[in-house]
Amino acid sequence: MSDHNHNHEQQHGHGHDDHGHGHHGHEDHHDHGSLRSYATGFVLAVILTVIPFWLVMGKVFASSSTAAFVLLALGAVQIVVHMVYFLHMNSKSEGGWNMLALIFTVMMVVIAMSGSIWVMFHLNHNMMPGMMQDAMHQMP
Repeated sequence: MSDHNHNHEQQHGHGHDDHGHGHHGHEDHHDHGSLRSYATGFVLAVILTVIPFWLVMGKVFASSSTAAFVLLALGAVQIVVHMVYFLHMNSKSEGGWNMLALIFTVMMVVIAMSGSIWVMFHLNHNMMPGMMQDAMHQMP
């Protein structure tokens, strides 16, 4: 009777080796990383951390605004490296919803940061001259 059940399982694909998971041995788009990908991400993250420290400590750029722009660009690249190598985000993961959520988040952060910088610049520009003139009048 056990032979009959075994033959029945083989005919209908319900053998013990097949658990309905599929994709055994195939590279899937939901790859959770390998040691090589984590090592690559780690090396890139270290490089993208060391370069900004070297730029700031070595005073490579004469202009602070140029240095700030380069540091922000390197920071953005490092964010992408972290998302790809450590969070395993790509346009295929979760049917594209991760990418849509990422785009929305980036837009909100850009709006909030640019608005904050704009407000701080105008506060600094509009408030500081008056404070400087008051300080000048108080000096003997």
